[in-house]
Parts: sequence; C-alpha cells; structure tokens
Amino acid sequence: MTMAQKKSVLIVDDHPLFREGLKTIIGRDMRFEIVGEAGSGDEGFQMAGQLEPDMVVMDISLPDKTGIQLTREILGLLPETRIMIVSIHSEIDYITEAFQAGVTGYVVKESASERLLNGLESVSRGDYFLDNAVSTAVVDKLKKVSAGTEDIINTGYGVLTTREQEVLRLVAEGLSSKDAAEKLSISPNTVRNHRCSIMKKLDLHSVAELVHYSARLGLIDMDTWEDLD
Repeated sequence: MTMAQKKSVLIVDDHPLFREGLKTIIGRDMRFEIVGEAGSGDEGFQMAGQLEPDMVVMDISLPDKTGIQLTREILGLLPETRIMIVSIHSEIDYITEAFQAGVTGYVVKESASERLLNGLESVSRGDYFLDNAVSTAVVDKLKKVSAGTEDIINTGYGVLTTREQEVLRLVAEGLSSKDAAEKLSISPNTVRNHRCSIMKKLDLHSVAELVHYSARLGLIDMDTWEDLD
C-alpha cells in the first residue's frame, strides 16, 4: 500500500502516555498514518481543521470539553471524517450519546491494545464498530432507544458535563453523596453541588424525579425505578 493510500489519523487525548500507547498500536499497521496529536478539545478541533484527517481517535473526557461535544464540532466542519472513541467509560449513557453525536466506533481503553486496529479497519471502510468488551445488554439497549428518549437527551441530558453525567448515574443508582464521592475521588460537597446543578439544568425538583428521569433515559433499569417507586 502506498503512502497516498494510507488513512490519516489525528489523536486527541489529554494523557501523553496514553497518546504514546495509541501511536505505538496504530503504528503497527501500515494502512494508517498518524498526522497529529492534541491534548485538549480546542487544540483537537484546530488541528482537525488544519489537517483534515480521515479519522480522529479521541477520549470522551477532555480538560476543556467532552469528546461528544468535540465530535459534533469536527463533523460540523468535516462531515466525512470518521470518529473513533477510546474511553474508560463503557456505560449505556456515554455510548448512546457518542453514536448519536456521529461517532462510528467505540473502544474501551482497557481493551484498546487488542481491538483498536480492528475498530479502525471497520470504521475506515464505512462500518460501525462497537467493542465486544461492552456487554450484550448495553447493545440491546442501544437498539431500543426510543424517540422519546432521544428527545430527553437532545433537550436536557446533552447540556450536562461529563462529571455531572457520572454523578447523575450514581445518584440514580441509589448511592449516597459520600459513596458517590468515593467512586469519583471527589468530596461529598462537590457531589451535592453537581446534583444541584443537574436538577437545575434538567428542571427536576427531587431525587425521585431524578431517578425517574434516569430510568426513562436508560441509565438504570426500569426494574430499579419500580422498586423505588
């Protein structure tokens, strides 16, 4: 395969060591050529505009914006560019929103060394790729996302930050502020502040409404909501 036929790849991740790991993995395959790397969303968007890569490999959690937001921005500028998410997050909410934003591939970081090249190959030829480390149950839920749920995501859920989405899911699962704080390595007061911000943004007025909202969105099982009701 000649250089001209290689697919150009831009990497966007705020961890330099992980970027190096991605470069090593992608560098094994002569079909792909890394043309740039960025450590933030704004830098990634700027470089995408300059380089016009065939593919972008990015994380969801970036220091200045989410990978979901960056996906929408890049596709608004370069609609033919293929986006591959490589993230520690394997939950339904992240995956659903990513594909709705226009992502065509999703790989969990812990399995990137084994599955990233397979994902890039699939995405580069126009197919979708979902890491098989993601549970079958998650895939089933993705298929069943209703129009009503899409409306919820588009009108409310999408305005939450990545951290607020994490807090929403944990609170909906019944974790206390202390337990949620321990999971996220933040303080209980920070969890409470995020919860207040979430309820304000989504126009919710009680934890019960928050749980019901989360159940409708698919962040938790309806059975969990029915048990709490």
